[in-house]
Amino acid sequence: MTLDWPTLLPLIFAGLMGVAILVYVILDGFDLGIGILFAAAGEDDKDTMINAIGPFWDANETWLVLAVGLLLVAFPAAHGVILTALYLPAFLLLVGLILRGVAFDFRAKVPVHRKGRWNALFLIGSATASLAQGYMLGVYVLGLDTSWAAMAFGVLTAICLAAAYAAMGAAWLIYKTEGALQKKAVLWLRGALVFTVVGMAAVSLATPFASARIFDRWFVWPEMLYLSPLPILSALLFLYLWRQTFHLPRPGDEGALLPFLTLALIFVLGFCGLAWSFYPFVVPDRLTIWQAAAAPESLGIILVGTVFVLPILIGASFYVYAVFGGKATDLTYD
Repeated sequence: MTLDWPTLLPLIFAGLMGVAILVYVILDGFDLGIGILFAAAGEDDKDTMINAIGPFWDANETWLVLAVGLLLVAFPAAHGVILTALYLPAFLLLVGLILRGVAFDFRAKVPVHRKGRWNALFLIGSATASLAQGYMLGVYVLGLDTSWAAMAFGVLTAICLAAAYAAMGAAWLIYKTEGALQKKAVLWLRGALVFTVVGMAAVSLATPFASARIFDRWFVWPEMLYLSPLPILSALLFLYLWRQTFHLPRPGDEGALLPFLTLALIFVLGFCGLAWSFYPFVVPDRLTIWQAAAAPESLGIILVGTVFVLPILIGASFYVYAVFGGKATDLTYD
């Protein structure tokens, strides 16, 4: 492959879009997960849980806007195909994100006796957005198939991705809270890990059988040897994390961030596996990165804007997480 600009620009934007999706899944995954964990939390814990994500959740969703924006402007042909096939779950995703945003603000402004209904809507919005994303992932893995079997797999993936987000949320609470809520978060993490393992195993097993091309990328020699660290490391990290849940929290809050970082690394490994499976296609077995890309002149102009915007987005994220580090406390609106 000759790496001239018409060849290189689509690769750059595919990489940027992939990174934006991965960062979104990790960062917004934990605040969506905390919303899902409202189903198990007591009323006394919910304000602290909200305070654990309050400074971050708007910034986290910016990465989704970036990923969808890059898909639209850099790969317009793929944008049309993917969103046409996934119109209904994409609609439900937006409804869920809007609903949880409204509930997040209104729960702080209503009398105490009405806060419960907004807590319930925050849970419903978080769960709806998470399930919609999981369903979209499952159907995408199977090549945007619309058969009943593909939809059933999408439902399974939806449930397991929601559980993975709940695990991320629990891991974040282990880091950001203390006392009784931190101990509850350890138990929530342990329960969510079971469904997370099932979901990643289901996607990992289904992906090679989604097409003969993907099967050949994984199960031929010597590629099998080169790729074996991905599933092996993922399994070892899951085992390590499971064992850690029986020793947390530790005195002095030692290692409180490790569960979150471990899950984030597992997500990175899973994403690398998916990227290897589908490259060079942006729409599985239909459109390659270059077939779906916009004109090189358009990509060049967009790249100039990205060079200015992306460092600001990254810097702002680091700044927010640095300023609002430390433990979450009881929420007040004075």
